Amino acid sequence: MVLIFRYGPRPAFIFKTVCSLRPVKTHSFAFLSLKTLSTMSAGAAKQDNKDLAPIFKWASNDGEFRRQDSSFRGVVSREPNATFRAEPGRYHLYVSWACPWAHRTVIVRALKGLEDVIGLSVVHYLLGDGGWRFDLPGEKTPGVVPDTVNEAQYLRELYFKADPEYSGRYTVPVLWDKKHGTIVNNESSEIIRILNTAFDEWSTAPGVTYYPKDLASQIDEVNTWVYDQINNGVYKAGFATSQTAYESNYAKVFDGLARVESLLANRKWLVGDRFTEADIRLWTTIVRFDPVYHTHFKCNGGTITHDYPNILRWARQVYQTPKIKETVNMMHIKRHYYMSHIQINPYRIVPEWDGPDLDIKV
Repeated sequence: MVLIFRYGPRPAFIFKTVCSLRPVKTHSFAFLSLKTLSTMSAGAAKQDNKDLAPIFKWASNDGEFRRQDSSFRGVVSREPNATFRAEPGRYHLYVSWACPWAHRTVIVRALKGLEDVIGLSVVHYLLGDGGWRFDLPGEKTPGVVPDTVNEAQYLRELYFKADPEYSGRYTVPVLWDKKHGTIVNNESSEIIRILNTAFDEWSTAPGVTYYPKDLASQIDEVNTWVYDQINNGVYKAGFATSQTAYESNYAKVFDGLARVESLLANRKWLVGDRFTEADIRLWTTIVRFDPVYHTHFKCNGGTITHDYPNILRWARQVYQTPKIKETVNMMHIKRHYYMSHIQINPYRIVPEWDGPDLDIKV
């Protein structure tokens, strides 16, 4: 049986119960048909790698993973004539509990007390043929929060609504403007700064900032190398398709972790004496490191639990900060990585361990 779903000029997505993995191409946009993943051998995955469509082809031809730039870079402002003016109830945040980049935005939204100011929708943990989606009819997946704004089934619908000619990836997070019916921003590093300041008038923590001016240059400096070596570094190691690319990026990950471990030897937080954006940005990777990146992305040179005592202490401090624990959904995290990346884990087996016990008091 073959079901074809078409959204006007959108790509058609063909789903077969058992089929060869072949790209389906319509309107110059290619995606993969869905194969019965439990029957796909590692050898078959390797054979089909050359045909992987954009949504699953993570590495370039030289074996290196290169992250695409975000396409929507609008700013929410309190200025009266701003295109995206700060208003309560006007904006909506689309996230995945699994995604470390989206996780940043959920944390800042919670810390700033914006839960009643900015709405939230959460996609399903499985990243399939059509990209991120919400629950299908009949599904009631714990943690999924449906789209009550656009009633979208797939996140891609928002991207095409914002730009009918859009040809990039359909990523989370997405900050959506309900007034103009468009995407404001899909770059997590910019969204967290928007949430940090733009809505202070309605925040339950007005004046609290995670990007203080007196530490801004230091935060930027830490963010730069943490992103390259650790945040994105684990992906560059995990999605590498050549031994050379893997080994190079693997080394950078552990160089970065060693640098953080040393930095935290004599201080509580990464920058100055305060909990800042730099801590948030690193922490969403660290909380995923032992249960996911160590195994799934082959970053197996050490664990946070056993080899990085300063990072572990710091990770517990962050986790025990009010409101942060509630933003962690380990079921979504583990199932997303181990069940979505079939080129890495074709049998979709999800390991048991959730990583270190972060509830231990420090």
